[in-house]
Amino acid sequence: MKKEYKYLTLILIALLLSVSFISASGTQEEQSGETVLQYWSWDPEAKESNEALILEFEAANPGITVELTTLEPKEYWTKIRIMANQKKLPDVFNLSSGYLEEWASNDLLLNLDSYIENDLDQSKYYMSLFDAGKDTAGKGSYFAAPYALVTTNLFYNMDAFDEAGIAYPDKNWTWDDFRNAAIALTKDKNNDGVIDQWGYWFYGRYAHVESWVYSNNGHLLDRKNMSFDPDAQAMEALRFLTDLVLVDKAAPPKKEMSAFRQQDVFPQAAAAMFVDGSWNIANNRTVAGDNFRWGIAEIPVGPSGDGTITYGWPDYVALSPTGENSDAAWKFAKFVSGEGLSLDMYLAGKIPSYRSLTESEEFLEKDMQPYNKEVLIDQAGETMRTSFTLGWGEWRGYGAAETLGFNGVIDGIIDGEFSFEDGMEKADKNINTVLDRLYR
Repeated sequence: MKKEYKYLTLILIALLLSVSFISASGTQEEQSGETVLQYWSWDPEAKESNEALILEFEAANPGITVELTTLEPKEYWTKIRIMANQKKLPDVFNLSSGYLEEWASNDLLLNLDSYIENDLDQSKYYMSLFDAGKDTAGKGSYFAAPYALVTTNLFYNMDAFDEAGIAYPDKNWTWDDFRNAAIALTKDKNNDGVIDQWGYWFYGRYAHVESWVYSNNGHLLDRKNMSFDPDAQAMEALRFLTDLVLVDKAAPPKKEMSAFRQQDVFPQAAAAMFVDGSWNIANNRTVAGDNFRWGIAEIPVGPSGDGTITYGWPDYVALSPTGENSDAAWKFAKFVSGEGLSLDMYLAGKIPSYRSLTESEEFLEKDMQPYNKEVLIDQAGETMRTSFTLGWGEWRGYGAAETLGFNGVIDGIIDGEFSFEDGMEKADKNINTVLDRLYR
């Protein structure tokens, strides 16, 4: 009996040791790893910087490994849509403002409300960018964390302003100030009947048009009913713009500028003013070089505007809704949209969402044009507006479809193909056909 008891005791001890070993092994596995996150980026130029960022994150977060995939933008969107259809999205990935509503509506993004409200020091970020994303998604929740912002700016040729004796634009400029300057800056310098310098340059491009609509506190869309229905302030802005070509003769029809890339008209000094995204800072530096001095300003405030609204669109990082390591993914997303970033990862003109980067002396680049990048810092804190909806590229006329949609309508008006009234009638019919198909 004693022998049997001793035998059972040995078995029990062996079982306990086995359980202890399994338990200990499990703890070691949990401690040593391996939570593996997949991160997809659309910026090959930032690959080395992202790799360094990941090493820093992994060193600070033992047990989490991040595997980076970097693709060219065109390839990125094709492949990540396939991943989305297969419900195999990477844990963390870059996302454009233009797709935020579509992806949130199709449950392809993890809701980040609890993380942003409970695990984010909001004083360190421009929350206007987070709020812009919430509005764009249209579901009353946060579905992405912004890491960069592009705003629209008025670029102006300082040498041309000095020559004409006109004060540089500032935040107090009105539409009348702008119109008077555009007329004065339009010059036939050798009196051959050909304009050598236009006061302003624009066409139907979204950044060229909506900037003025929002500066007048207007709206192109009735978002409650999701229809194209420009309000009075928007119509005032559209009329103001097209009159610069048709009445004031201070800006050219688009068809007269076909020899230029649109972004090169200003840096080649063919126009003294130009409105577009702040990313043009990089192009201006390349094309204009030191040929003339130039600066940036906010869009002049319209008669119904108050100067508190900026047209801009953030770039985001988003999380897969089906990922198995959401807490770790959020920890990395927070790092890659904030403290892990450095200014050398940003194209000139892009604005970090992390305040300490944007509000630094290094960001201002005082040894390079423009010398007044403080304008971008002011804009980052303002209320952000965008015009993104489902099918935005189609109804707005973007990329390969740029000659169509609302872009094509504005071009047709300033090129004299049809009247302002007929153009707006075409826009109403065509754009609402698109929106009805997508929202009804």
